[in-house]
Amino acid sequence: MNVLITGGASGLGEAVARRVAADGGRPLVLDRHPPKDDVEYRQADLADRKCAELAVHGLARAAGGLNAVVTAAGIDACGALCDVPAEDWERVVQVNLLGTVTVVRAALPYLENEPHGRVVTIGSTLGLRAVSDATAYCASKFGVVGFTRALAAETAGKVAVTMVVPGGMDTAFFDDRADKYKPGPDATLNQPGDVAATIAFALSQPPGCEVREMVVCPSRETSWP
Repeated sequence: MNVLITGGASGLGEAVARRVAADGGRPLVLDRHPPKDDVEYRQADLADRKCAELAVHGLARAAGGLNAVVTAAGIDACGALCDVPAEDWERVVQVNLLGTVTVVRAALPYLENEPHGRVVTIGSTLGLRAVSDATAYCASKFGVVGFTRALAAETAGKVAVTMVVPGGMDTAFFDDRADKYKPGPDATLNQPGDVAATIAFALSQPPGCEVREMVVCPSRETSWP
């Protein structure tokens, strides 16, 4: 199985790439940075639509097609709306939402040529409930929810579509935040490998069966429900 993974050089995306390889698949990584593992990859900024499109086509053609896409790339810009620079705020939407759309749009012709093509988008618990100082992230992830549900309706019977909604994960995602926006010392976070296992479950469904939406989070997740 050829699986294109955005954000596959670190965090959840890296865990997904490793899980795909462990399951006998072929991970194809699209990221701004080269991955640490020896996998096929193309460097691209998801905020640059043309660059991202070229990367998708390059990976797909080199691999002889795509069986699945996992859109794991994501960024954040915490703070009150008036305190976050407009460029930073808009980049969150460009990467998280528009980047997801760009990659899926470019990949669909390849997936539709496969008998059981699949798309797995990565939402967030903050795409289902809103909190203060997260307007950019919530806007982008609420958008991913709407996009994914509409895409599932549009491609029903042709491409299987799943949205995985993770809670907090133990990755570098929180590293560059101010302390007040980081998980507290007592916070429990999921390991990205565990979330990757959930994604692998969605990818492994038999023909004609698809998991539409899943929430996967630590047992003491504070952002859900």
